[in-house]
Amino acid sequence: MYRKAEMNRWQGRIDEAEGIGGRRWHQIVQALDPDAPGKGVALIGFACDAGVARNHGRTGAAEGPAAIRAMLGNMPVRRCTAIVDAGDVACTGDALEDAQQELSSRIAALLDAGYLPLAMGGGHEIAFGSFGGLARHLEKKESKPRIGILNLDAHFDLRLAERASSGTPFRQIAEECAARGWPFHYCCLGISEFANTQALFERAKTLGVRWMLDEDITATRIEDVRTQVAAFLSEVDYVYFTICLDVLPAGVAPGVSAPAARGVPLEIVESIADMIAVSGKLCLADIAELNPGRDIDQRTARVAARLLARLAERTGT
Repeated sequence: MYRKAEMNRWQGRIDEAEGIGGRRWHQIVQALDPDAPGKGVALIGFACDAGVARNHGRTGAAEGPAAIRAMLGNMPVRRCTAIVDAGDVACTGDALEDAQQELSSRIAALLDAGYLPLAMGGGHEIAFGSFGGLARHLEKKESKPRIGILNLDAHFDLRLAERASSGTPFRQIAEECAARGWPFHYCCLGISEFANTQALFERAKTLGVRWMLDEDITATRIEDVRTQVAAFLSEVDYVYFTICLDVLPAGVAPGVSAPAARGVPLEIVESIADMIAVSGKLCLADIAELNPGRDIDQRTARVAARLLARLAERTGT
């Protein structure tokens, strides 16, 4: 089900004495006009946690998009001055596949119009819908586009299962690429050795996935991380960037389905995001797994909003 943007949700502080330099996001964001030429960032929510439920996780991520918007409203306006709200795709009951197809359709339309879509989850089942939208957009241009999927996540999300869930999207994407005859370029940074079975590591090897463990992504090894990201970017032409908030330490991101025992420091996550944003290859990004009901002092929602705003700023849209 698709819901148009509810602009009354965009609220925040107004600093009239500061003039134009005191503007915040809630003062400039506009509802999507399908007939207007695409310019800047388009926010779209995926109000769904059916995939989390199927994966036996802690539900509540369907409330994620609203919580992120609440935090984005007070973000200061700098370089990013063109922002539209494209509304939400909401999952009705367990109709996950329908919701993913709807998200794909909406994202493809945004890309076709010229926007940079920034999608807000919702569980990480958002990934299959997001990739589907990019695939629909690019299939009109190229027969074998080199799409790079860079995922910051404690989990591979390559599980085999009878039904799709938040644990299966990248395996589904691999199968979609194989069916299309497209290469599957997948890099996952932040993998926890203690949150993925041996079968998942073996499947990642079989599929040619690149990864780094959370314990190898530290401040002292930041150059190794940057080298890995740079090498991956050099091999692709289009980038889909996805962040599962459970890649962060539990103290930074407690409001997720599966809080991390260790996690990757926020400053490294931001450094990776910056590299991708300025690469000139970013087509689409999303943030997944915000569960407001499990959050503490809105920490996770604030981090999610900060990361989305950072991407918008660094791309210079």
